Formats: sequence, structure tokens, C-alpha cells
Amino acid sequence: MSELDLNRIDNMQYDVLREIGNIGAGNATTALSQMINSKVSMNVPKVELLEFKELSDIVGGAERIVVGILFTLEGDIDGMMMFMMDKEASKHLVDILLGNLQSSEIVDGDDFSEMGLSALNEIGNIISGAYLSSLSSLTNLTITPSIPYMAIDMAGAILSVPAIEFGKIGDKALLIETEFGDKDNSVNGYFILIPSLQSYSAILKSLGL
Repeated sequence: MSELDLNRIDNMQYDVLREIGNIGAGNATTALSQMINSKVSMNVPKVELLEFKELSDIVGGAERIVVGILFTLEGDIDGMMMFMMDKEASKHLVDILLGNLQSSEIVDGDDFSEMGLSALNEIGNIISGAYLSSLSSLTNLTITPSIPYMAIDMAGAILSVPAIEFGKIGDKALLIETEFGDKDNSVNGYFILIPSLQSYSAILKSLGL
């Protein structure tokens, strides 16, 4: 199998990657609804192949404080994946999940409390797991994620981890930007998939492309 050139990806291949994003976002929304026991709506996600250096601008700039939950991937697909939200959006989601608690039990000053961090980690796990499960089901490929690593830091600092790790094999990531909402508010979440080039090829091959 020839190596995929992400700079020359054709429209059909791009449509398939976009559809993977649509299905993953739909599954993540369902999982989130079940977790918080409340209806969550989702706008059609925006799916783009972007260079690493462009990712921080999408989430509001390199200095914006975000929550990032990072996994490495093994199996038929290897690489890295990350779910990111800005800090205020993360607080809103945690507030929905722990809605019967006082705000002081969720945050400690400007930071999350231990209970808030635990809830945030669980939200990230469930949303990311839903994306991965849909990708695995769609492609019939085995994907094994690592134990998640969560960080709260500037977007540029968090995104430097996959950029350093995978910059040597390529400079593009699949960004799926999804707006989640309940009856009162909506928040943006960013799912970033960074497979190796061989894994991109494996995904497209499994779908007959």
C-alpha cells in the first residue's frame, strides 16, 4: 500500500474523514446525554485537516487556557488523540453533571476541585471513548487507547506534545469541532485525531478507498 499524502487527499477521501467525524460526534453526544441524564443537542461538526501550528488558533489562541485529555493509540491504528475544551466550557459541562452540588464543590477559586477534576476526566473519557468506538466499528479496525492523561494549561503548551511526537512523520491532524448544548447553553469541544500516515491509509483502505 502506497503511503498517503495528506497534502493531496482527494474529495472522496476527505468526505470519508468528515463522515467519520459526523458519526463520532453523534455517538459522543448520545454518550454525554446518557451520562448527565439530560438531552444534549449537537450541531453538524466542522471537520478539517489542519497543520499542528493552526490548531491553537482554532481553540482561541496559543495562550488560551484549555483542558486537554490525551491518549496514545495502538493496534491497527497507532498515533495520538486528544479532546480539548476551553476552561469555561469545561466548567459548564461539569456543572451540568454535578448540578445538585454547590459551585464551591466543583471549583476551588479559579481551579477545579478534586471532585470537579474527577468529573471532567470522566466526561473526557466518555466522549473520547465514543469517538473511538465509532471509528473502530466503522472501519472494523482494532484501536486500543492508553490510560488518559489530563492537563489544564495554555493551548500551545498542550498541543506541543503531539506536535513534537508526530511532527517527524507529518504535520497534519484531523480536527473535529463540535458544539454540544443543553436547553440553556452550548459549548464547543475539539476532538483531534493524529494517526500515523500508515494509519490514515489503513482507515481509508478499510472503507474501500
